[in-house]
Parts: sequence; C-alpha cells; structure tokens
Amino acid sequence: MRVSTEMQGRSGLGLEAQRQAVASFLRGGQGAVLVELVEVESGSRDDRPELHKALSLCRLHNATLVIAKLDRLSRDAHFLLGLQKAGVRFVAADMPEANEMVVGIMAVVAQAERSMIAKRTREALAAKRAFYATLSDADRAALQAAGKATRLGNPGNLGKRDEGRALGRARRTEIANRRAIDLAPIIADVRETGATSLREIAAALNARGIPTARGGQWSAVQVQREMARLPA
Repeated sequence: MRVSTEMQGRSGLGLEAQRQAVASFLRGGQGAVLVELVEVESGSRDDRPELHKALSLCRLHNATLVIAKLDRLSRDAHFLLGLQKAGVRFVAADMPEANEMVVGIMAVVAQAERSMIAKRTREALAAKRAFYATLSDADRAALQAAGKATRLGNPGNLGKRDEGRALGRARRTEIANRRAIDLAPIIADVRETGATSLREIAAALNARGIPTARGGQWSAVQVQREMARLPA
C-alpha cells in the first residue's frame, strides 16, 4: 500500500480503504497475506525502498504482489518497469480484471529489452565466427583434442535457434542472480545468529519458510549454489 504524504501516513488516511480492498479480495479465496508493507512516498519517485522490499519478498516466497488500488500503480512508470524486470506476479485488488491491461503495457517494455539482448547476442556470435575463421589446422586440432568447438556449424541454421537459446539462458541467469541478491541479506542475518555451515544455513532458511526457486526445501548444496552467484 502507498500514500503520498507524511501526514497521510501518520493519520492513516487512505490506508484503511486500501486494507479493506485487500481483505475483500482475499476473502474470495485468493490466498493469505504474507506481509503488509506501507510506503509513504510519491509515486513519481524512483527510490521506493518498501516497493523494492515487496518485490524481493515476492521473489523469495514465489508470492503474488497485491496492490490495493489500481491508481497506486497506473501513474507509476518506474513501478511498471520494476515489475517487468523483477518477474513478479501482481494483481490490483479493486480491479483484478485490469491485470491484462497492465501486462500489455509491460510487454512493450519487455520487447524493447529483448531486442537489445538479441542485438548483443548476434554481435557475440559474429565475433565467434570471425575468431573461428582465423584458426589454423593445428589450432583446430588442439581445440578438438580438448573437447572444444572449432566452428559454429552451418551459419544458415545458426540465427534464430542459437539466438533463442542464448536469450533463454540470459533470462534464466538474470532471474537466478536477482534471487541470489535477494537472499544475501537473509543469509547474512542467519550467519549472525550462529549458523556457519551450509547445512545450518539451509535449515534456517527452511525454518523461516523461504522456499527454493522451485518451491522446495533447502539443502547445503542449494545454499552453496546461491552463494556462488553473489559477486565476490
């Protein structure tokens, strides 16, 4: 929930109506509240700490972001961009059917992002082709002996197939890295409580009700993988 002025935040003006909208929505069997976050900030500003916290919690718990009123969202371009990049499910409690309209706006932004990634992928593949073209027979033999590729295959078949795979890998990596960043402060907090081993950290994450990316229970190996994604 969000109100625009500090006075509204102190008085609660506007918040109760938003709470009632969410409560009515959830009484329809839509789920339960994981946590309620209230931000006293103008929707036009980019520094929205409670918004970022909400997105992080949604990613960590595979949860849906419930917006009390559609007007808390519709005037906020930064919010739309943040939702698209974060890959978070959301719904407006006062007008659930409007969800598709917002997704349409987000899709336009996503298309521009995909075009940029596709361009970089094509440039990288072109650079690889140019590199392979300079290899001598001895270079190729050495690479083949090491089990490495010495060519990209038929250039005519390369385009969409390899580009699509590269785009898919890039998107999956982006999502996984973002989730690891979300987990970093939680893991740091767990360590401060005395959990030092990977197994102890996994147990603490399970105790806090934070699922893995696939919705399962944490193991030491999974914790190690998440920590390996974090920058040194």
